[in-house]
Amino acid sequence: MNTSQLDRYTLKQYTRLMISFFGCLFVLSIVQYTTLYFKGVVDGIFNTSFLIAVFHQIGFTAVTGIILVIPFNFWENLRPRYGFNLVFVLLSFLLITEAMLISYYCTTLVPLGSDLLGYSYSDIKMTIANSGGTAMYFYLFIGIVIIVALFIGLYRITSKFYHRISKMYPFTIVLFSLFVATLFTEGKPINQNKTQYLAVNLYTTSTEDHSYTADVEYPLIKRPSSENALGDYFELKDQKPNIVFIMVEGLGRDFVGEGAEYEGFTPFLDSLTTKSLYWENCLSNTGRTFGVLPSLLGSLPFGKSGFMELEEYPNKLTLYTILKNNGYHTSFYQGTNSSFDNVEKFLRSENIDFVLDKSGFGKNYELAAETSAGFTWGYPDKELFKKTMSIPREKEQPRLEVYMTISTHEPFTPPNQEHYEGIVEKIIGKRNYDSKKQKVIEKNDNVFASLLYTDDALKWLFEAYKKQPNYDNTIFIVTGDHRLIPIPQRNTISRFHVPLIIYSPMLKNTRKMSAISSHFDVTPTILSLLNSSYELKMPKRVAWMGNTLDMNKEFRSTKDIPLMRNKNELKDYVSEAKFISGGSIFEIDENMDLSSTFSGGSKLESKLDNFMAMNAYVTTNNKIIPDSLAIFTLQKEKFTEAEIVWINSVYNGKNSDKAYLTARELAFEKEYDRSLLLCRYILSEVPGNIDARILTGRINGWRGNYEASIKILKECIKTVPEYIDSYAALFDVYYWSGGYKEGLELIELVQQNSSSANEIQDKITRAKTLAKKNHIVLNSVGPN
Repeated sequence: MNTSQLDRYTLKQYTRLMISFFGCLFVLSIVQYTTLYFKGVVDGIFNTSFLIAVFHQIGFTAVTGIILVIPFNFWENLRPRYGFNLVFVLLSFLLITEAMLISYYCTTLVPLGSDLLGYSYSDIKMTIANSGGTAMYFYLFIGIVIIVALFIGLYRITSKFYHRISKMYPFTIVLFSLFVATLFTEGKPINQNKTQYLAVNLYTTSTEDHSYTADVEYPLIKRPSSENALGDYFELKDQKPNIVFIMVEGLGRDFVGEGAEYEGFTPFLDSLTTKSLYWENCLSNTGRTFGVLPSLLGSLPFGKSGFMELEEYPNKLTLYTILKNNGYHTSFYQGTNSSFDNVEKFLRSENIDFVLDKSGFGKNYELAAETSAGFTWGYPDKELFKKTMSIPREKEQPRLEVYMTISTHEPFTPPNQEHYEGIVEKIIGKRNYDSKKQKVIEKNDNVFASLLYTDDALKWLFEAYKKQPNYDNTIFIVTGDHRLIPIPQRNTISRFHVPLIIYSPMLKNTRKMSAISSHFDVTPTILSLLNSSYELKMPKRVAWMGNTLDMNKEFRSTKDIPLMRNKNELKDYVSEAKFISGGSIFEIDENMDLSSTFSGGSKLESKLDNFMAMNAYVTTNNKIIPDSLAIFTLQKEKFTEAEIVWINSVYNGKNSDKAYLTARELAFEKEYDRSLLLCRYILSEVPGNIDARILTGRINGWRGNYEASIKILKECIKTVPEYIDSYAALFDVYYWSGGYKEGLELIELVQQNSSSANEIQDKITRAKTLAKKNHIVLNSVGPN
């Protein structure tokens, strides 16, 4: 026997590797169940579910062993130890992946599936930063070291007992038998191998057949409903009412209203449900925030990964466009970055009048607490509400205002957190929660503190609205975008189960509805109410996914409601009282509890399949509505073929910030035409890129086009009043153009809006000096 044959690793070493691999998976399962136990999610660690999890880990080890034995033998025969090293690296990678997916599951209580494809790198990066920032990378490094060390340690230990299993049947036969056995063991997300779950979901999604044979070109087109379900409950005035939507992050039905599972943490909203039209069994059509705007305000289909993720938006009708076409001033308010989830892109397509996001607050408002990496989502809910109450409102023009809150989102660090956590403790003492619920609340006291804070903020907002023009002629719609993720849910439909509250000083009667409706039904219902009284300019045809809200007081379920769990995961569907989720069929009862059923499964699967095909067809082929029905069409910038070729040579379309740096360098080199072209392209793709707008204004100033430059820079300040670069550029343009009076007026504005005014003190001083030299005085100018 030669030396190479002696050095070659055999089935003995391969078997030890696979045993060590399973040992690591076993330890990770213990870590998962221990984490969930201490979070109050599960009642015990070593239970039946844990045993099933171990069995599934054996199955995953088996299929992995079957797949990798081929490259192991190939490389070992080709060159000794290459096969062993290759398999060791691959198994280590799988273990690290499994550990990360388990960590994700323990945080969100939902396994990561094909929705991974629906998120961009920037979305993932922002989410990671919010969940712990740079500390997450440190913990990740430590976790990798521990896993690899454990793997190596177990491999060394296996040498002591390998002789006991060396007499088994050929190892591949054993592995195959174990794998086949797991196929007959039903798994739930909690006890399935997370890597296998992700791989299967990605494969299933990528191979799904969504071919659709359309009987008609526009399958969603229909006449607007003439049913005015809300008419009998309102005493509407002569003037069109203001409509205010408040979409509350994570506001599930389990936390609001009579009979809530975790009652007591939203006292204001609880009270509001008794003074309103209240649907206790409303469903959000998506399990994450990405879908609430299109569903609630547009009754729109999903597309592949959510409507707002579509590369090109098809023609559509929404509450925004129809009410704007009927004289409404339209606005959207949120305290975080509007580029996340493509919110800004969607709003731009709606020709919206005003958008407030994180960049537009100014120095008088306090950001939410930062993570260890210095990241913050933006401004907490009360700061958002205070800012919007400072915005002037026209008394004569009706308004459509839409809020999106953020404080009930990770990392759950509300202002005055200790105060609200103290209230949580008092609520626990006063209420008779069972031991499991009490444990969940105690382990997640920051989450329930955030609920209390947001509820307080909402109470403040409703009081503040009483001082706004035409409060008596305002309709408020409050709902959740989905249920809070970190708190254990009762069943798979709980993720979508949210309250829907319609409150107004014009309400004649209150009513609680137990029938199931969804966000798809809200826009059609509101428009029916308005059209019945004011004869709106309404399209002759609409393409709503929903219809009228069900006003039945008793529980019933009469609608077909598709539900998108995560981006790229369309696996849930309600049809009457039946619910399909991940292939399992359930019956829904009056408490929104689920029980397994074997009836109606094929019919429900067919409905889901048909919807998925139609959903893909209308969104990818621009077949929601024809051009003739579109109220506003998005006018995209047009570029010549030569321009596109040059743009592609300097910009790959993935990082607008890098493209801006390129445009800036071109401007510094006096390549103004090239720089403006690149800025124009950046803004066509990312209209919120304020740096590209400011650079456009600067270049116009450098060229002597002062009027155009001033107009652009003033718009930048209006859009993002905090950002100091806009003021710096405008001070320069006023200086070059001789606008000394305007420069003096700008001093007051920058000191009022920006906390960074000291950074351009030289320009402020110059403006004052020039104004004094030219005998210009403004009494309103503030101090240095």
